[in-house]
Amino acid sequence: MTSTLFRTKKVEQSILDTEEPEHALRKSLSALDLTVFGVGVIIGTGIFVLTGTVAKNNAGPAVALAFVVAGVVCGLAAICYAEFASTVPVAGSAYTFSYASLGELPAWIIGWDLVLEFALGTAVVAVGWSGYIHSLLDNAGWHLPEALSGRDGASGFGFDILAAGLVLLLTAILVLGVKLSARVTTLVVAVKVTVVLVVIAAGAFFIKGDNYKPFVPKAQTVEAGGSLKAPLIQLMFGWAPSNFGVMGIFTAASVVFFAFIGFDVVATAAEETRNPQRDMPRGIIGSLIICTTLYVAVSVVVTGMQKYSSLSVDAPLADAFKATGHPWYAGFISFGAAVGLTSVCMILLLGQTRVFFAMSRDGLLPRFFSHVHPRFRTPYRPTILLGVVIAIVAGFTSLSELAELVNIGTLFAFIVVAVGVPILRRTRPDLPRSFRTPWVPVLPVVSVLASLWLMLNLPAETWLRFGIWMAIGFFVYFLYGRSHSRLAQDTRQPGGVAP
Repeated sequence: MTSTLFRTKKVEQSILDTEEPEHALRKSLSALDLTVFGVGVIIGTGIFVLTGTVAKNNAGPAVALAFVVAGVVCGLAAICYAEFASTVPVAGSAYTFSYASLGELPAWIIGWDLVLEFALGTAVVAVGWSGYIHSLLDNAGWHLPEALSGRDGASGFGFDILAAGLVLLLTAILVLGVKLSARVTTLVVAVKVTVVLVVIAAGAFFIKGDNYKPFVPKAQTVEAGGSLKAPLIQLMFGWAPSNFGVMGIFTAASVVFFAFIGFDVVATAAEETRNPQRDMPRGIIGSLIICTTLYVAVSVVVTGMQKYSSLSVDAPLADAFKATGHPWYAGFISFGAAVGLTSVCMILLLGQTRVFFAMSRDGLLPRFFSHVHPRFRTPYRPTILLGVVIAIVAGFTSLSELAELVNIGTLFAFIVVAVGVPILRRTRPDLPRSFRTPWVPVLPVVSVLASLWLMLNLPAETWLRFGIWMAIGFFVYFLYGRSHSRLAQDTRQPGGVAP
């Protein structure tokens, strides 16, 4: 039984599967498209909110260093992703990489994890986008009926029509083709990066050197808690993270990590890239470098404009401009955040459909979902199914507490990919690798430890929810996936290929 649970799928077979006419995706993406996807999904509200919030509560002006730390953790994972994506240029990201290196059950677990991660991420972002649009509409004097404004604050029936409508619109764009999605994303990313650069340039004129003193505020010990809302590391070891000081920078890094979530989605588009061996590493690493630079610049500006202890929590960057006598920037920032969230939502939805498509093509989910559209060459069936489901979830649910599941899911994927790199190096040293992760196995081990550290700083209740979802995944695998996988059918038909 153990041998069937950890049976691996040959890289050559994975690549052959991408050439089957009914299951082949169109290759149309370039390195620039991939970089735009990465920047599009990483830069969201985090750059406008987290920078000031974490500066006030955790790190002071040293929040810039917290972004560097979080960027390094993601960078370690990105280097591992880059090797896999260039070696196994197949849809599915961490799921496909795990299938080639760790085996079927680990691949199923990570695929199941990614489906939840991207689904919740899409829904949460859609609800956040709706909030910004509601604010802009209110400023213009237009008000939606309470029943169509979402669950938050609704006295009776409440459905967020804007969030659901956004998901359905993006679903239609994804069905029509990934190149169209790339063009829409390029336009949206150009707008929001312009907004970020304008904010950085304008804010630089209002910086006061005294606001940076002290750059690393004196450490403040946080009292250890015993509830499920406390970080898991507290419950395990009684250790409570500190705010401010040197350790406060690392505490802040575990919080601002939210702002980096999504760069791994770039790897899900490997199969639709014209030259994945060259372009995937450029897209993954390039987008991460660009976003880290922008995050650091924004954090330097916001903590220089206003004393960190005076920053607001809800809209720190916008309020910092108000404090300098320039309130109109608040609306400008809200506009940039709303535009930015559109691309975040689209790319998360794209990532989820590609993972679902890859699992279906392997037989772990019904093969019905692995057929591509005869004209657009997109996985239209899972795209429509998941788009409708997420639209309903986004419309009816307030997902603020579940957002942390997106974080733990991403870190779990990082760990699996990092573990897979040295394993595939050992089991398949013959594979051509256009990009090689340096210092193996040291770098992957450091990546695992860094991701695990951030996971331990998440609340215990997040771990509990994650464990429940994983338990459901095990049940589905043993009930359906294990017996229906194409590898299982191959073993029952020696020498043949599953239909």
